[in-house]
Formats: sequence, structure tokens, C-alpha cells
Amino acid sequence: MTGRLQHLFRPRSVVLVGASDKSAWSQLIYGNLQDSGFVGEVMVVNKRGAPAHNITGYANCRDLPDTPDLAYVFVPGDAVQETLQDIAAAGIANVVLLSSGFAEAGPQGAALQREIGDFARQKGLNMLGPNSLGFNNYAGRVAISAFPVDQKARPGGLAVISQSGATAHVIGQFARMQGIGLGCVVATGNEEVLGLVDVLGHFIDDPETKAVAIFAESIKDPAGFRVVAARASEVGKPIVVLKVGKSELASQLAQAHTGSVTGDDATFDAVCRHYGVIRVDSLETLVIAAGLLADVGEIKGEIGIISISGGACEIMADRAATAGLDLAPFSAETKKRLCEILPDFGSVFNPLDVTGAAVRDPSLFTRILDILADDPAIGLVATVQDVPSAQGDTQNTPILTAIGRGLTAARVPGVLINQALQPISDHSRAVMTECGIPRAIGGVDHAMAAFGALQRWSRRPRHQTAARPIAQVADRPSSEQQALAWLRDRGIKVMPFALVTCADDAIAAWQKIGQPVVLKIASPDILHKSDIGGVRLDLDDEDAVRAAFDAVMAAARQHHPDADIEGCIVAPMRRGGVELFVGTARTPWGPVIAAGLGGVWIELLKDTSLRLLPVSPDDARAMLDELKGAKLLQGYRGSAPADLDAIAATISAIGDAALALGPELVSLEINPLLVRGAEIEALDALAVWQHGEG
Repeated sequence: MTGRLQHLFRPRSVVLVGASDKSAWSQLIYGNLQDSGFVGEVMVVNKRGAPAHNITGYANCRDLPDTPDLAYVFVPGDAVQETLQDIAAAGIANVVLLSSGFAEAGPQGAALQREIGDFARQKGLNMLGPNSLGFNNYAGRVAISAFPVDQKARPGGLAVISQSGATAHVIGQFARMQGIGLGCVVATGNEEVLGLVDVLGHFIDDPETKAVAIFAESIKDPAGFRVVAARASEVGKPIVVLKVGKSELASQLAQAHTGSVTGDDATFDAVCRHYGVIRVDSLETLVIAAGLLADVGEIKGEIGIISISGGACEIMADRAATAGLDLAPFSAETKKRLCEILPDFGSVFNPLDVTGAAVRDPSLFTRILDILADDPAIGLVATVQDVPSAQGDTQNTPILTAIGRGLTAARVPGVLINQALQPISDHSRAVMTECGIPRAIGGVDHAMAAFGALQRWSRRPRHQTAARPIAQVADRPSSEQQALAWLRDRGIKVMPFALVTCADDAIAAWQKIGQPVVLKIASPDILHKSDIGGVRLDLDDEDAVRAAFDAVMAAARQHHPDADIEGCIVAPMRRGGVELFVGTARTPWGPVIAAGLGGVWIELLKDTSLRLLPVSPDDARAMLDELKGAKLLQGYRGSAPADLDAIAATISAIGDAALALGPELVSLEINPLLVRGAEIEALDALAVWQHGEG
């Protein structure tokens, strides 16, 4: 293939800058090149122009007899600027910079990193790093790295990208232990010029890469990630991500480690859901899920699982829920065929317990797998049975042979699951080859997580919500009453209200409404009205309304003497129903919308669902289904069930209303959005603007 980074990750010739026979780093780096089987030319450069590793040395890159594809630089940090100037002058296009002491070392190092980055960008250098341990390309037989080459690793279609060099090595080692074929394992370092998104884009376009596994501490280019993720979904190339930063401590550690700050975790979840990116929460699941996706790809249909262990079936049934895996029951025809061959004490569920009868008659495995694979609704078959990792263990060979026959004959992909996590050793692979078992994954827990990832990828959205044209307007609602009026004009039902500037007008508004009212301060400068005593509830006589108006105005002037106070809002007092929160926000990932339980519950329960904008009514309905408090909307304990479709249409309309206000809108919040059966009404609204209005 061709591409901007082709000769970075598949160089035909390499120069090691800083090479020395006395340097342990140099010995490791050169040894890795040799261990990887690199057949291209290797050159060495060092300050003295001395030979190293039995290769003629040069004092600078400009004196090299040929221009190499790639320079691997491991000189001291204070020599990097001069070295990059030499590399650029020599016409070398690709650089991996191992040297450290930059952004990860503090403000002074960050400033130096920006300087070398500016120079590299000016000269058009494809620079990975600084502080990058490099990469091991097992498929391309070249290692430009300071982490060991695993000579037992199998070349394959899984690319690994890690912002931590040590973790990149661990991921590669574990993949080899699980028998997963590796393409390229890359440690991106500080990402001053080339970042995770650039590397990811290269492997999405690489035809030899079948899936990508990512360990990320931060995503520095959210917009670029969205573009690449969309392309990956379109071309059918899975991305599996383990992104840290969920906890405050993890965020602090990521900042100390890479000099970057992690982004908003809930928004990243929404991005992953939108584009079909698979997010996982352990290194083991990252490797096993990505390895399965690289090997199997997309499946058409459900997953059917069998086991000789009833306990394993029970564990898998439990784990399916936590893994987000939908284990559909077998079809009536499949159940009928299974009942014809299962013993009387067998039960037909998915996962299916084949019982101990399969020990006496291993052919049961073959016949059952044949039946499952014949079912048009089944897209993958799997069976639990350990593969021996050491020689001499032949007890299960007849069973493994029967399983192999079934998996080999199946019209759909087949997987064997080791019940507990264990290495897929050379002996294991030999047994699998002998028995005709195409692939095995380790551990029931990790297998179920991997199947969940496979199912989510295969069911990913194929037609993302269209970025339908939404005309932007010049209006800029800042106060609550202006925001409510804006929503009303966009077809969203809001409570009736009156803006009053004196107590007599407040009384007149109450009389017109003809029922108990709520009175609250109206000011674009006071966002949290209740905190200052700026709200009075359930007012139902003239004296109460007058006293409330005077008290609210006095509280506002006391707590915010410089605020622009427009008066008070008088509105009907609402009771009952379910209070929801709907809010939009501008994020580095783009505008998003959140919906969940509102009122006082929003901060206490934090039960919300998030999507990228724009959001369709169907997407909004899915958001409601995800809430822990969804039962409250379904007629909980005798209450009237809410019109979920109407709520979803309202959420979608609120999102469109926010988009129409343009990019300077920071957030638009409706809290609460009152739901009483089929009646939906916005009771409060807040617009926050980039320059402080709202």
C-alpha cells in the first residue's frame, strides 16, 4: 500500500542516531532490529562518527551515502533540536524520537517540545514522539523500538497503538500468549507531531490490518478521532479502546505521565457508541476482544454456545448481562432438532449444557455444532473445552477432535473457549491444528466480554444520524424567560409565565393564572436562583405573593448587587409527574445532549444518557431506555405511563433548538422538563454563552 506513513512503519532503510557500542539503549535497539528479521540497510550516526555494531559510523545524517527512510533518534534531550535540523537537511522524512525530558518533565520541557514540534511541522517531518519507545512491526519484520521483540509472536492482522510504551509491550506479550497474530505494536509517546489519530488512520487504511486495539490516556484530537472512527465503521474495520481517565486519580496520573489532560469520559462513551467503537475496561479484554474481531470480523446473526459444564453455562449466562451480550434463545426448529439427540435430562437453552453424555459419546459435540450452524439465525458457534497447554495431556483428545469436526464443518465462524484464562502455547496450537480447531480464546469471563464486543460491532449503526441542515439565527436568549420563549417558538411546550416588575403586577399575574403559583427572580446574571432564596413556591393569596416578590427581589440585590435584575417570573405551580433534565453542551468532541432524571435528582443520582448532536427521536427514545429510572416513566406503581415517543420528540427538538443558536452557545438546559402522562412541559430553561451571557 501507499500512504504518508507507509515508510515510517515499513522502512526499507534505517539510521540509528546516537548509536554506540557502549550504550545499553543502542545495544537493545540494534538487537531488536536484528531479532525482527529486518533485511534493509542499517546506518549509524553519532557525534564522533565512530563505528557501532560493526557498521561504519558518520558524524551527521547529511554525510550518509544514501538517504534512509527512517531515523530512530536516541540522543540526549538537549541535542534533539540540532539533530532534527541535521535530519531535515539530509532529506529524511520519518523520525521516531526516543529522547525524553520534554512535556512529561514539566513546563520547561513542554516549551522545548513545542519548539522541536514547530520545526518538525515546518519541515514536514513525520515525527513519532518524543518519549516514544517506537514500534515492533511483526507483519513487516521490522522493529524500531526500545521494548523487546517477542520472537515467538505470530504475524497477524491486529495492530496495537498505546500511549504508554511499557503497556504496548505488555499488550503485545499477552496477545502472543493468547495465540493472537500481531501486525504492528506502536508506542506513540508524547505525540507532538504524529498522534494517536494519525497512527490509527494509517492502520484503518492498511489492508493487512484487520482490527486495531488502543490503550489511550487522552485523545488530543477529538475531531480527527471522529473522522477516523467514522471511516473505520464504513470500511468494516473494528476499533477496540481501553481509555483510562474515568477516576480523578487516573486523570491526574495521565497528566503527569504524558503532559496531557484526559477528556470527559461520558462524552467519549457517546462517541464510541455513535461510531461503533468498542470500549473495554481491562487489558485482557482489550486483547482478546480485538483479537477475536481481527480474526472473525463481522458476523451475521446470533451467537450460539455449548458446554459440557453446567457451571460454565451458568457463569456465561450471568456474564452475558454485564458484557452487554444478548444471548438469543434458539429457534423452535433448532430446539426440536436438539431435543432429538439430547438425553432426556438435558434442557435446551443458550448457552446449552450438553451434559456428561458427551463424555461417553463425543460425537454429540459434532452433531450439536452442526445443528447450531445450520440455523440461519446463528452467526457464530462456540464451545467451552480446555485445550492442553503442556505435552502429555491427552485425556480430552477425542472430545477436541469431535469439536474440531463440528467447527470445521460449520458454515459460520467457530470458537473454542478455555474455561479459565491460560496461555495458548505452542503445544496448544499443535493440538488445535491436529484436531481442526481454528481458534481459541481464554477464560469464560473474557470470552463473554469479547462476544459482547463482537455483537456490538456487528450491530453498529450503519447510517449515522444525518447532519440535517439546521438554520442558525441571530437571536441570543440570555434570561430564563427568553430561553423559554425561544423553546416555545421552536414548537416545544413550555409553562405559561409572566414577567413582572412590581408586586402589584405579580398579584395580577397570580389572579389571571387562577391557581397557586411559583415566583422566581428573573436575571441573566443569576443562574442558581434557589441557592440565594430567589424562588418561592405554592403561593395562593395576595399577601403571600406580595411578600414573596419583595423577599425575592431583596435576596437578589443582596447576593448579586451588580446583577441585571429584570423582575420576577410568575408561573403556575406544578405538582406530580416525573421531572426530567435535558441539557446540551459544547465539548471538544462537538455538541452533545444529555437526558435523565431532573429536578433535585440530577446531581444526586447522575442518572443520564448522552448522545452527540443532532439526535433523532429514535436515538432519544434509546436514551430514555438506558436510564436506571426508566421505570418511573413506564407507569411505576400505578402512576400514568409517560408518552415516551412524545418525550423523545421533545428531546430531539431541544437538541435542534440548541444547534440553531450557533457555536457560541455553551449549554442549553431544561430542568425540569415535567412529564405527566402524555403532557410534557418545560418549567425552567437556562442558556449559557461563550462570553458569559445566560
